Amino acid sequence: MTALSSTAPTTVALASITKGDNPRRYFDRRKHEDLVASIRLRGVLQPILLRPAPNDPDRFAIVAGERRYRAALEAFGDGGEIPAVVREMTDQEALEAAIDENDVRDDASETEQADAAVRHLAACNGDHAEAARRLGWSKGKLDRRLALANLSSMVKAALDDRRIKVGHAELLAAVPADKQDRALTTILGSGLDVAKTRELLMRVTQSLAAAAFDKGECTTCPFNSGTQRALFETHVDDGHCTNPGCFQLKTEAADAARVAAEATTSAAVDAAESDDVDAADDEDGSVASPQPAGLLGSLPVTPVTRQPSTPAAPARPGSSTTKSVVSAKSIASRTTDLREATWRKALARTLAAEAGKARSTILVAAMSGTLSQIKGSTLTARAALLVGPGFPDLSFSAKLLEIEALPEAQASNVLAAIGAAYAKDVASFAHVADLARAFAINLRDSWQVDKAFLDRFTKDELKFIAKECGLIAHIGDKAFAKLLAAKKVDLIGGMLNATGFDWSGRLPSAMTLDGTFGPPSLPAVDVTSEVAAMAA
Repeated sequence: MTALSSTAPTTVALASITKGDNPRRYFDRRKHEDLVASIRLRGVLQPILLRPAPNDPDRFAIVAGERRYRAALEAFGDGGEIPAVVREMTDQEALEAAIDENDVRDDASETEQADAAVRHLAACNGDHAEAARRLGWSKGKLDRRLALANLSSMVKAALDDRRIKVGHAELLAAVPADKQDRALTTILGSGLDVAKTRELLMRVTQSLAAAAFDKGECTTCPFNSGTQRALFETHVDDGHCTNPGCFQLKTEAADAARVAAEATTSAAVDAAESDDVDAADDEDGSVASPQPAGLLGSLPVTPVTRQPSTPAAPARPGSSTTKSVVSAKSIASRTTDLREATWRKALARTLAAEAGKARSTILVAAMSGTLSQIKGSTLTARAALLVGPGFPDLSFSAKLLEIEALPEAQASNVLAAIGAAYAKDVASFAHVADLARAFAINLRDSWQVDKAFLDRFTKDELKFIAKECGLIAHIGDKAFAKLLAAKKVDLIGGMLNATGFDWSGRLPSAMTLDGTFGPPSLPAVDVTSEVAAMAA
C-alpha cells in the first residue's frame, strides 16, 4: 500500500477498487457505451485518481474517474486492471478534488454540484466566502447551487436525466418542496417548456404589493421572486410570493389582528359614548362636555347647559363641534370586506347548483381574459372529489381521456365547480356584482342582520340602520331613544329582539349592490285563489 501512495501512475486491479464519495449521480448511457467500446479497443488512456479506502486498508476508493472505472469494469470484468494515481487524501481533500473534476466536465449535473456545495459549506462551518474560495466558484454560483439543493429528489433526478432543463429547475426551486413533485408531473405530462412553466407559476403566485401584512420578513425569503431574480436567469416577475400557503397564513393573521384592533377601538368608543349618556346632570341642568386629550393633556371641562326640547343649531363647517354625517355611503365603507365576501359566497352557491349559469360565467370569463384568475389550488384540491381519486396523479393526456369519459351529469358538476371557483377568485368585485345582477341572486336567501354585523357600527350608525330597516317606525321614536341611551351591547340586543319585528329579508343599504335599502320580498300571491274568491 505504501509503495503505491505516490503521484506516479501505476496499475491497480479493478477488484480492489471501491466507489468513493463522489458527488456525481448522472451517467449518460450512450456516452458510457461509447467509452466501453473505446476502452476495449485502446484501453484506459488517462489514469483515474484513487486514495486508500478509509475503512479498508486493502482497497482503494475512487476520487475522480468513476466513469472510466465503470466502463473498464464492463469491458474487462473484475479480473481487469486500470491505470491509476494513488494519493493519501483526507475526506475534505477528496471531496474538493471530486467536485473540481466534476465541475469541469462538459456534462456536469447542476444538482450534483448543488449537493456537493451543501457538503462543502458544512465543512466550512457555514462560511459562504470560504466555501466559494475552496471550490473556485464565485459567490453567485455557490448561492445558485445551494438554492438548487432545495429541489426534491424527483426534480433532481429529472434534471440529472435531462428530462427537464435548468430553467425548469430554477423555477421549481422557488416552489415549496411539498409542491415540487406535482408541478414536475404536470411539466412532464404536458410537455411544458420553460416559458409555459413560468406562465403557469405566475398564475399561482401572490402579489406582495397587495399583501395586507407586514412584508419585512419577505425581503430575504427564498420564496420572494426578488430573491429568485438575484439568483437565477429564469424566474417569475418581481414582487411576487411563490409560497401561497405562507401568504395565506400571514394574510389571515393580519386580518385577525385588524379585526381585533377594530373591536378594541369600537369598544373604547362605545364606552366613551356610554359614559357621556350616563353622566349625572348638574343641579342647574348642565352636563360635562367631554374634551379631547391631545398632546397637551386633558383640557379643563366646561359645563354646557342641556336644552331638552330645542334642537341644536347646525354647526358651521370646519368648526370643532362638527360631527361626521352618517349616511348609507359612510356605513357601506365600513362593510366592504363583509359585503364582497357575502356576495361572492352567494354567487358561488348559485353557480355550484346551476351548471347552465356556471357555463355562461366560464364563457364570459374566458372571453374577457379573467378565467385565468382562478387560483390553481382552488380546483386541483377538489379534482379527486369531482372527477375521481386517481385523477390528480394522471398525466395530462390521461386526464383528457378521463374528462372526455365523464357522464353528462358529472361533467356538469365540474363546470359548476369551475364557475363557483371563479366567483371566489376573480380579482374584480365588479364582475361578481354584474353576474349577481344578471342571475338575479337574492342575498336574502343566505344572509340576514345579526349581532356580528351590528357590532361593526357606532350608535349613530345603528340608529341609521334601525331607521332605514323600519325598526324605529315599528317600535316608535321614544322607545328607540330609550334603547339608544343604553350601552351599545344592550342597544344591539334590543334591536335584534324587538317584539313583533322580523329582520328576515331586510337588507341594509350597506349590504346591497346599489347602496339602497332592500325591503323584504313580498309574499307570492295565488292569483287563481284570489279570482275564485272574488267570483264567489
